[in-house]
Amino acid sequence: MLHRRHFLHLAGGAAGSLLVAPGMVLAAAETERRFVFVIQRGAADGLNIVVPYADPGYARLRGALAIDPAAATRLDGTFALHPALKETAAMYARGQALFVHAVASPYRDRSHFDGQNVLETGGSQPYQARDGWLNRLVAMLPRASDAAIAIAPTVPPALRGPVQVTSYAPSGLPGPTDDLMTRVGALYAPDRQLQAAWSAALDTRKLAQGSGARQDPASLGKLTATFLTKPHGPRIAMLETEGWDTHSGQDGRLATQLRGLDTLLAALRDGMGPAWAQTTVLVATEFGRTAAANGTGGTDHGTASVAWVLGGGVKGGRVVADWPGLGNGQLYEGRDLAPTSQLDALLAGVAAESLALDPAQVARRLFPLAGAPRPMTGLLV
Repeated sequence: MLHRRHFLHLAGGAAGSLLVAPGMVLAAAETERRFVFVIQRGAADGLNIVVPYADPGYARLRGALAIDPAAATRLDGTFALHPALKETAAMYARGQALFVHAVASPYRDRSHFDGQNVLETGGSQPYQARDGWLNRLVAMLPRASDAAIAIAPTVPPALRGPVQVTSYAPSGLPGPTDDLMTRVGALYAPDRQLQAAWSAALDTRKLAQGSGARQDPASLGKLTATFLTKPHGPRIAMLETEGWDTHSGQDGRLATQLRGLDTLLAALRDGMGPAWAQTTVLVATEFGRTAAANGTGGTDHGTASVAWVLGGGVKGGRVVADWPGLGNGQLYEGRDLAPTSQLDALLAGVAAESLALDPAQVARRLFPLAGAPRPMTGLLV
């Protein structure tokens, strides 16, 4: 089967890795509302991103790895934000960001590949579903076309499914010459299927023109906004960030990751302009990390973590948490932050409210194999 994404490497170039290694997926729809899902691949450490400084178990378990609350941004009387997240802290102060702590998908076995598959497909166990929850979300919208767009070398599992997806990836290489583009177009012209795919690739390339797309976080944030603010452009986006698996040397590595993501989110916000008021961004990871530091200045695979919700219509300035505690007898399996909120419920509720859909219907369509969780609502205006 021919997929249009194969042609975009010629039209736009292939993506490379970068600080937070993002890839972006977008889908066109007849709406002025925008929804962006950001996945943190590698199991991001929620305990050092949104720090439970008031819990005495935190400093005891983390030791030298604990974030100094005096250097962090106090969010409330219990939690503080990692000092690398300066722009995110500013959005929180303006009521445009909130955090949902102690949240997890149904997965519990601590394998990156399996955990990411459960998160992206919306199943209750790995490889239970063949399509992704984000593709199912796109199918619920009144679309201007049947196209979705991936800015990534391959389409992420969350957006795979019956809604056709193309891809676009900013390249670090020089762009193709006009002569090459003309020759390839002439080569594909006699074949109806090839010609249609090539035309779609060129349309995607035109959408990215003027964005100055490169592979650094600021450029990727700006590129995302460029697509999302086109009059007939996509309204759903997915970004992939990698490098969150901090088994050793976590202090410096996590700070670098968070600065990159913070820069990307700020560039997206600034690039959206007035449309930021109708944009919602949800950031989540496949699972968290151990409550205690290990012997190499890092943390190992855990269970619950923290999810972020940002945007102009977010009822922000708060941390939503049924906090389980970090004391003796409070940890999941004696080692991890225990999950008290369902990530599927958060995804369903935020996606539905962001796009003005019925939350219960969205939960049934997106997560039928996970038991259609009761959507978490009331997080957006």
